[in-house]
Amino acid sequence: MTDQVTAVESDNPEIPGKPTSASRTTLSHIMTHNDTNLLGTVHGGVIMKLVDDAAGAVAGRHSGGPAVTASMDEMAFLEPVRVGDLVHVKAQVNWTGRTSMEVGVRVLAERWNESAPPTQVGSAYLVFAAVDADGKPRRVPPVVPETERDKRRYQEAQIRRTHRLARRRAIKELREKRAAEGFED
Repeated sequence: MTDQVTAVESDNPEIPGKPTSASRTTLSHIMTHNDTNLLGTVHGGVIMKLVDDAAGAVAGRHSGGPAVTASMDEMAFLEPVRVGDLVHVKAQVNWTGRTSMEVGVRVLAERWNESAPPTQVGSAYLVFAAVDADGKPRRVPPVVPETERDKRRYQEAQIRRTHRLARRRAIKELREKRAAEGFED
């Protein structure tokens, strides 16, 4: 498959689509004592920064320019990460809108001195907005799922988007109602 799909095949006739593999990336980092929390394991914030870094690289690659973190839906920590672990952060664009992208991230860890397979230690979903030089939203290419797994991720991302929008709308309506009733935030 080529790096770009013709405009006729994509949902957005103005910008050719890009396959998920075009921007998929892995960031790897060995954890040191500088990364630990008071319990002696790697601080969750260190992992979150690696997640944001990898997702940002993928979003920038996919959109062909700057992209900023708009939200992080969920960051699940499944296992602790220890000093000496080699952490691999795998990211890919799961879904695209007009100017935004959902990036899915898997975090794996393995001991630096062992040959055992890596263990999944975390996952996250982030939304990025593509911006121009003035910080204004700009259009992004549609993502073109290539595999059955990519298609499933695309469909799940659409569900998460629907939930994000419904949650945002419900909170806005509640705040407006409370303000109309004279309650301050």
